[in-house]
Amino acid sequence: MPVQLLKIIKGKSETPLPSHLQEEDLKDLQEGLDHTNKYVQGIVILSYPLTKLGDGTDFFKVVLQDLHSFSRINSINILIYGKMAEDCAKVIHNGDTFVVAGFKLAKSPTAKEDGRHGCHLEVSEEAGSAIYIYTTPKQHAPSETASASVAPKYVYTPLNHLKHGTVVNLYGVVKFFKPPYVSKGTDYCSVVTLVDPSNVKLTCTLFSGNLDSLPKIYKVGDIVRFHRIKVREYNGQMQGITSAGFASLTFDGTVGAPVLPRTSSKVYTFMDEEQKTIEELRVWAASNLTISGPATKLSGVQPMVFFDLTCQLVGKAKVDGSSFLLKVWDGTKCPYPTWKVPVETGDLEGETVLLHHLRNLTVDILVYDNHVQLAKSLKIGSFLRIYSIHTKQANSDSDVSCIEFHLHGGTCYGRGIGVLPESNPDVKELKAFLESVDLAESQNMESMSSLELDGTFSNITDLESHLQRCQQLSVTVLTDHQDLNNTELKTILNSTAPQQYRIRAKLRTYKPQKLYQSIKLHCSKCNSLQEVPDGGDFDLILQGSAVTAPNLELHNTSWYDSVIWTTRDQKQRKIVIHFVKPDEMLQQPEDTLLMIEGGTLKEIWKLTKRFKCVIPVRSTEDDLELLDLSAPFLLQGNIKYYGCKQCSTPKPIKSLSSLAAEQQPSWEPAEIAQGEEKFFQIPASEILTNNFLQQKMQMTMNMLCPPGRKLDDLPWLECFIKSYNVRDATKPRVCYQIFDTTIAEDVV
Repeated sequence: MPVQLLKIIKGKSETPLPSHLQEEDLKDLQEGLDHTNKYVQGIVILSYPLTKLGDGTDFFKVVLQDLHSFSRINSINILIYGKMAEDCAKVIHNGDTFVVAGFKLAKSPTAKEDGRHGCHLEVSEEAGSAIYIYTTPKQHAPSETASASVAPKYVYTPLNHLKHGTVVNLYGVVKFFKPPYVSKGTDYCSVVTLVDPSNVKLTCTLFSGNLDSLPKIYKVGDIVRFHRIKVREYNGQMQGITSAGFASLTFDGTVGAPVLPRTSSKVYTFMDEEQKTIEELRVWAASNLTISGPATKLSGVQPMVFFDLTCQLVGKAKVDGSSFLLKVWDGTKCPYPTWKVPVETGDLEGETVLLHHLRNLTVDILVYDNHVQLAKSLKIGSFLRIYSIHTKQANSDSDVSCIEFHLHGGTCYGRGIGVLPESNPDVKELKAFLESVDLAESQNMESMSSLELDGTFSNITDLESHLQRCQQLSVTVLTDHQDLNNTELKTILNSTAPQQYRIRAKLRTYKPQKLYQSIKLHCSKCNSLQEVPDGGDFDLILQGSAVTAPNLELHNTSWYDSVIWTTRDQKQRKIVIHFVKPDEMLQQPEDTLLMIEGGTLKEIWKLTKRFKCVIPVRSTEDDLELLDLSAPFLLQGNIKYYGCKQCSTPKPIKSLSSLAAEQQPSWEPAEIAQGEEKFFQIPASEILTNNFLQQKMQMTMNMLCPPGRKLDDLPWLECFIKSYNVRDATKPRVCYQIFDTTIAEDVV
């Protein structure tokens, strides 16, 4: 018969499969290959109700999971037609081992939506298909202390039947959790949000003076069993809190994984029917809960993201009172140069020889505030899962980008540190990988860290001059005009401006995504707003100016010395640098003002790191002149000064020479205006001049509106919005500004 039930006796099938059949792995299934005399086997993790197609044919669908890999991509849809569909629907159960032969392989139209194999199997009696279903007797979960004959019978309450003031037992799937952290008192605290097939969510706040007595949760999708948890109603929602006698078991939520409880308790009960409960919750969660894939490897990290990392601790050190250093590795190499936290050699715990061998593979993670106490207690060599690490990028204007790793204070979005036992499947996999790493090869890897000037400017350090004052040029300053209108609030939008409003809202999205673009250039004379030019626009202006050959008659005047270089590339560009020499004296580079002709954006950034002020210019027949006012006319470190296209009338460069005769001239350019408005304590006027503030703002926005989060999971904000009238060019319009914003509650 096409559908056969086979028994397993002492680990072997009572009736063997036909000898001509050979097993095929799910991952090897491809369209166009010959799968005749091949069979596929796996575990049934999901089955759909028997139904009929439009022509009356019976149809039954099951989802098969690979026996050796429990990732979603290693599961496949099986479509069964006709009499076989009816027969399978009668006998098949979730968790059965399922074998299918004589199948047809076709492209799956739902692969993008369900994340499973790119193909599906089509099975029918007419096609000569055969199905074998293995049945095995149910086994008790291994436990030296569990005894079904003497164990008390527990009643478990579904989450949709909870009542205020009761103490209950329950099962749930972990949708969100915060690893244990030290509370404001002396106890450890953990927060767990549970769901079950009743589609009700329960957030539990668990306290204990003993860290080991809290649930050992490692990832979203784990299944927990809580005994004697107290239920209370707060703000219209049920919450769970620990009560006397509270106890917990935790199970891996992966379909097909062994049903082994994690607990520090030596005495617990576990009944036969509870194993069935866990298996059913696993199957339900696989289809109804968004469970993230494996934790990110160091080789896959990117700047300005939050990620989880499974790693081994090889070193640690105290940095200061509010931060602590963890040196970790996972056997892969970060694709970016990484920040090495400076600590005294005597303060660094860890095996010196090992730390030296791993120097190119370890990364420094700086943990802060409430995570410090736990970090101090970690044992060298232990395996960790660190949740919600933030990668920050430093030196963004240089040739080399350096990545910093931070675990910030607080517990939003599950931020914290978990210690994994060596029995954990992820640890077993990681240990095997670490043992295979060739440390000799890693020590030969070169790390890009030099920020020195190249040969083009190798002689600049020998030249000195004074800094000139640029007060003759009309300077445009930065003020706070950030576009932070993030929600459609009809009451505000339908009202006249100006007014102020207090709102409670969530941040659905924000623009611009590049936060530096939220700052505008404002001219105090004509009251116009302009976008801050990006590096690409500046580079195009520089390229355009380089087309004009430098005028040699303008070199080496009484108030500046000129030096010309020819680049070593095929274009052999001419680069001219004019070093201003007030009073015909030479000074240190850090006090020097220079003018550059024909330089690229990369070359100008290098100069700004060595000299106090840089002015991009080009030659005319009579004099040097500034570039297009779309570009900054003066650069001082990270600060850029712009002119207004509409009303700035900069004087000729030679007019600056009159200032060179002053004995002690004050050459400092006008300061960038300090705006009064702040967003999460960050001055808007400083966002362009401070990399740290840009990173801090990006981190804040990623916390308020992280990629991939559902709106229900985002934090509530308490904030003010004010509307005001502006005139942009010649068109009046109403703008809105958000200010005095705080997070209303912690995210659970």
